[in-house]
Amino acid sequence: MGLPPPTSDAHTINGKPGSLFPCSLKHTFSMEVEAGKTYLLRIINAALNDELFFTIAGHNMTVVEIDAVYTKPFTTRVILIAPGQTTNVLIKADQPPSRYFMAARPFMDAPVPVDNKTVTAILHYKDIPKTVIPSMPKLPAPNNTNVAMSYNKRLKSLNTPQFPAKVPLKVDRHLFYTIGLGANPCSSCQNGTQLTASLNNITFVMPKVGLLQAHYFNIKGVFKTDFPDQPPVPFNYTGAPLTSNLGTSLGTRLSKVAFNSTVELVLQDTNLLTVESHPFHLHGFNFFVVGSGIGNFNPSKDPARFNLVDPPERNTVGVPTGGWTAIRFRADNPGVWFMHCHLELHTMWGLKMAFVVENGKSPEESIIPPPMDLPPC
Repeated sequence: MGLPPPTSDAHTINGKPGSLFPCSLKHTFSMEVEAGKTYLLRIINAALNDELFFTIAGHNMTVVEIDAVYTKPFTTRVILIAPGQTTNVLIKADQPPSRYFMAARPFMDAPVPVDNKTVTAILHYKDIPKTVIPSMPKLPAPNNTNVAMSYNKRLKSLNTPQFPAKVPLKVDRHLFYTIGLGANPCSSCQNGTQLTASLNNITFVMPKVGLLQAHYFNIKGVFKTDFPDQPPVPFNYTGAPLTSNLGTSLGTRLSKVAFNSTVELVLQDTNLLTVESHPFHLHGFNFFVVGSGIGNFNPSKDPARFNLVDPPERNTVGVPTGGWTAIRFRADNPGVWFMHCHLELHTMWGLKMAFVVENGKSPEESIIPPPMDLPPC
């Protein structure tokens, strides 16, 4: 139909929607704890299309790790976690023994419909009867931008001698990519148009041959390496909503990057159709989130405020609604690596591209050959 799918029926914690749903008796995840002990929770957002707030009634969480990288520990009542992100927290069972709800629901500060239902699980102190009704935590409002931004600002790399933050200080390649929604003509679609998405106005078309296969075996005609470093036309990216000229160009276009070069990429949200928060995931690398802000990125002023000492290191980052995020990474992993929005709907609509990282000088700096039993793509 050229339209988004309907919103989901529920969110789940470990596959179970929780007590606020009619199937609650058999379908609530419960975790038993002993008073006085400390527990490590590994929290993964495996949702397809929703960033989520998560909290536990009565308990603080100490964030210690994001995307498998240590952070400077800090205590919080709520975390924000985007699809594809992981967050590890310590919780101490230091409250009066009882039963407490863990709860999550979406964060969405743009006029986009989401599944606003709350998923719950239970933190159950040992020997407390199951008849005790758990206490409910207070979650931030779904559109609470301040909570989201202040949480993300607290994330910092541990940056100790044992776990240093190797932030690239010299940049070999500066990239600026605009994130846009769009609409292309479609005769079979309901409104005569098909909703789509793009980076630098290019909607990615998935090839019939694997990109890495085409690169390694030098198969011609599968992709081009002409993905632009800048958008085709500069404009007021986060001004009033743009509702005309929403067409995008289609292509399997990649960006070639020299081995071991350092890259700075600014991802800029736009108001094409609507602004929205986009969690971007880079395959093959961790990157440092050196800066972010609301509005249009200002290349003459904003870099002066970058954190180049202890920025968070991760592999998936939320680009704020109507704002921008700057990341840096060293291209020391040869191959073909996707970068895409981790909202499944947007990736499906073409909100992705890929980097071709060239081989270095030695075999250790080159792509290893495919295994003998690799299934044909």
